[in-house]
Amino acid sequence: MDMQSFGYLGAGVGAGLAAIGAGIGIGKATASTVEAIARQPEVKEDLRATMILGAALVEGVALLGSVICLLVVLLK
Repeated sequence: MDMQSFGYLGAGVGAGLAAIGAGIGIGKATASTVEAIARQPEVKEDLRATMILGAALVEGVALLGSVICLLVVLLK
């Protein structure tokens, strides 16, 4: 394997890790939010809004990681 192949492999692994990390993070946030809503249903709207904002931020970081990996492949 040459160095360019290692670059492609690294970019693919990086994009995969970004997606896995985002999935785990959003899953944990959702589970915690559902548990909190079950304990205190009266704060459901505040918890839901906060969870959606957090999930959007986590997804944004994962998308940025994937874009960086794609740029590594395209600019190499």
